Amino acid sequence: MHEVADRQNLHRRTKELAQPKTIRKMAEFLVVGVCTLAFALNAAGLLTTLLTDQYAGARDFVSYWCSGRQLAQHANPYDAKAILPLERAAGFPAGLPPLVMRNPPPALLLVLPLGFLGVRGASLVWSLLMVGALVLSVQTIAAMHGRAKSQLNVLAYTFSPALSCLITGQQAIFVLLGLALFLRLHPTRPWLAGASLWLCALKPHLFLPFGLVLLVWVVATRRFKILGGAAIAAGLSVAVVYMLQPLAWVQYAQAMKAEQLPMQVIPCVSMIFRMVVSPSSNWLQFLPAAIGCGWALVYFQKHRADWDWMEHGSLLMLVSLLVAPYSWFMDQAVLLPALLHGLYRSRSRSLVAVFALLSAAIAIGNFMGVPLRTLALYLWTAPAWLAWYLCAVRSADRRETQAPPRMERVTSVSEKV
Repeated sequence: MHEVADRQNLHRRTKELAQPKTIRKMAEFLVVGVCTLAFALNAAGLLTTLLTDQYAGARDFVSYWCSGRQLAQHANPYDAKAILPLERAAGFPAGLPPLVMRNPPPALLLVLPLGFLGVRGASLVWSLLMVGALVLSVQTIAAMHGRAKSQLNVLAYTFSPALSCLITGQQAIFVLLGLALFLRLHPTRPWLAGASLWLCALKPHLFLPFGLVLLVWVVATRRFKILGGAAIAAGLSVAVVYMLQPLAWVQYAQAMKAEQLPMQVIPCVSMIFRMVVSPSSNWLQFLPAAIGCGWALVYFQKHRADWDWMEHGSLLMLVSLLVAPYSWFMDQAVLLPALLHGLYRSRSRSLVAVFALLSAAIAIGNFMGVPLRTLALYLWTAPAWLAWYLCAVRSADRRETQAPPRMERVTSVSEKV
């Protein structure tokens, strides 16, 4: 009788232990399925941009092509009236206002070669360069962690803001590459690390707290070669643009004034903050960035003795994008180094699943054509990545604290002899 009871108890306990494993496997299967669907849909969208002739001029890339063509002809690269006919001829939808490049004049050096190509060829070259930049960025960050063959890298390639950049042709992928190269090169090749920051300057408003700490760090550690590399790269780009269009800075200022950015609804924290508090007070849009800069200086001072650009710079970059005066959803591609750092450190399957599902949900919504100005889908994304990263890092710190200390092997005198 006792043997029968023991067998029944053992069978019941085995079933109880098997149930969580079954649920976990079902949950993992669901996560993989959703992420695969999201990636397949966005991959189809990317292939459409590469293989369909009429789509080349219907995405954001067309503004870069038009500015490059204008600059190649020594014309105003920010002239909306001259750009609109070019965009219409390329296939830009009728009824929409002209899409003018909003990057500062040094970025014109990047789009200048596009002006010597037709819109179809330029679109293909641009897309291939962006894919290469994404792969190089992910591999660079993975190599820094010794995780070049990690399966987690798949999450980086399917990161929804990065996929959105590839589909629309946005420049944030090149900004990501500049950040990744700086993180990799600054310890050993400061000149090249500084030059790579030129790519970050394509969207300088995303790096205000990050850039401030970088400047303070360079002065405090006397890494002036980094500033030298950045100055040379910036000087060369400005010189080339000046030779082609001496009035580029004036034209850029006029174009940005005509764009009336403060009047546009952009789903980012700073703009919504201004609209809630006082819509007519444009200066409020820069208040979160100012607060972020103050926090960044305190954070740097706290960790100055052991400052690490991958460890501490990750949180700094997440905060910098959160408080940026304005940013679009695609700009969050620059967060990949920080988020990969969190993925590598965290061993929690739950946190990896949460990351994958968040990215997949946004990617599906983006594929379905949800407008980029939709607050419900895009406003929460930057705070969500910051919250996820903090959870991942704290989970890793807690695990490392609770781990038992390693027992060192004691070598006897006889063994030494």
